[in-house]
Amino acid sequence: MAKIEFRNVTKSFDKTTIIENMNLTIEDGSFTVLVGPSGCGKTTLLRMIAGIGPATSGQVLMDGKDITDLEPGKRDVAMVFQNYAIYPTMTVRGNIEFGLKNRGVPKEERTRRILDVARSVGMVEYLDRKPSTLSGGQRQRIALARAMVKQPKVFLMDEPLSNLDAKLRVSMRTELIEMHRQLKTTFVYVTHDQVEAMSMADRIVLMDKGRIQQQASPETLYRDPENVFAAQFVGTPPMNILLMRNGKRLGFRPESVQLASEPSEDPFCRAGEIVTREMLGSETLYKLRMGTDTIMIKSGDDSYRMGDKLFALVPASKLFFFNEDGQRIRPGSGADMNALIRTVRGENLD
Repeated sequence: MAKIEFRNVTKSFDKTTIIENMNLTIEDGSFTVLVGPSGCGKTTLLRMIAGIGPATSGQVLMDGKDITDLEPGKRDVAMVFQNYAIYPTMTVRGNIEFGLKNRGVPKEERTRRILDVARSVGMVEYLDRKPSTLSGGQRQRIALARAMVKQPKVFLMDEPLSNLDAKLRVSMRTELIEMHRQLKTTFVYVTHDQVEAMSMADRIVLMDKGRIQQQASPETLYRDPENVFAAQFVGTPPMNILLMRNGKRLGFRPESVQLASEPSEDPFCRAGEIVTREMLGSETLYKLRMGTDTIMIKSGDDSYRMGDKLFALVPASKLFFFNEDGQRIRPGSGADMNALIRTVRGENLD
């Protein structure tokens, strides 16, 4: 296991700065997911840990040791790529064994370790097969086994499930969670998929444009976002965000909205018309148009139909407020929360 630290790290390509003065700690033994839209810098961070894209300035440390300029082969890490990066001319056994041979591991030890990891990923019966004869999920297991057999301190995974179909991605997520539990090793996982991040991580680092927007547990990121970007990146559908008259923004989750035929005393109480309805089984998604605003509502009640005129109700405890820059306004921050609630009540009059 290993603790990884970025200290004032900057990464530039030519004259373009991707990451600037970043400070980040990835805890020993954690399953940390770097998530964000394409181009946000998450893969750049992963490559700096691996040593295949060194930092322009600053330090990268592993267990307190400066590895900023250490060559990749001397770092105790293993990387699993999006495209598997397995050798098509080698058997499954040969792919798994390749790194051990290069390290000079004795044959008897190689055989034992190959069988151990093959059992753990369910590939024993395929050891003498070529990758071309296997499915995408099985090839991904080869890539995982090849990483596992090195017994690294850190596993680095760059969108390893993105080439799999939806059903297989779900099962492989479960397998990776179980693998982390068994190995108790530091995992650093890159994805643009917030569902992957929320379901797998014990710590999420949410990034945008080379900056960390929030780092927290999945539960905290969902329930207590720091800014509008975090609030809307996580959640399906994302948080509803409405612009208020005072320039600030009001937010609430789709599942926090109750639909009713009559108004209530809730601070958010606005009339609207259902314009779309999506039945998803145990839940139904409604889009409600309220004048120039529209919101999404996630409800266990599937009885409403398009064209129904209803009231959307949200209690004060489920409201979020953000300033003009999109940063969270919290109780105790000096803001008058009661004044914000009164503003919401006033907006209902439109």
